[in-house]
Amino acid sequence: MLKVAAIETWYGAIQALKGVSLEVKQGEIVALLGANGAGKSTTIKTITGMLRPAKGTIEFLGREITGMEAEDIAEAGIACVPEGRRIFPGLSVMDNLMLGATPRKKVAKADLERDLERVFHHFPILKEFKDRLGWQLSGGQQQMLAIGRGLMSGAKLMLLDEPSLGLAPVLVQEVFRVIKDINTTGTTILLVEQNARMALLIAHRGYVLETGRMTLTDSSANLLANEDMKAHYLGAHAHVKEARQRRSEAANRRAGGAMGAQGQSR
Repeated sequence: MLKVAAIETWYGAIQALKGVSLEVKQGEIVALLGANGAGKSTTIKTITGMLRPAKGTIEFLGREITGMEAEDIAEAGIACVPEGRRIFPGLSVMDNLMLGATPRKKVAKADLERDLERVFHHFPILKEFKDRLGWQLSGGQQQMLAIGRGLMSGAKLMLLDEPSLGLAPVLVQEVFRVIKDINTTGTTILLVEQNARMALLIAHRGYVLETGRMTLTDSSANLLANEDMKAHYLGAHAHVKEARQRRSEAANRRAGGAMGAQGQSR
């Protein structure tokens, strides 16, 4: 379904992806794993047309989509649920969901209603809160809304970027259960996730990305049993290290914002 071949993506003078290749077959959940800064989100942005690769090719359903505009890629059948959810906080749950159907042109009303019911089947709370504004939802409910919005696009392939980020453990389990259910009902999924263990428990296969290069690929069962994976991505130490890195980066962003505000006040 999706074939990414030797893509190289740059941010100015910095090379973020260094010959990345991966494949997602129809009906699969494929996990893309790696530490923060490994290039996972850059891979998603390159696939969806938000970034253009300097080299390499991307094919979807046998058609090359390298360099196409993001809206054309979405219309072709690829939906992205971005990191951080990015819902519209001032719009209602229903309005957010219907915005997800924007890439679908000349879609029948019956098809939209069917997909809306599918969303409500996976996330009953969204039906209950359909008139609430986005900012009134909890973090977990906002993540459900973001995934539901992706489903409303009618996409054949859904790219999920860090769906567990910032969620309580019980909500993480619920989100991953729903992701598996969505796949079972016919949507192919490329799952970008730092919670490697949870991702591999629902995925068919996985890839490991390190500093812009693919270093390992195998079935989920083999990756879960891999000693290097256990040491670097699956153990308690790996999760603690990742959490510390995220807290440090968040603190740096806050400090940078404060310095910027002081500069403006001067």
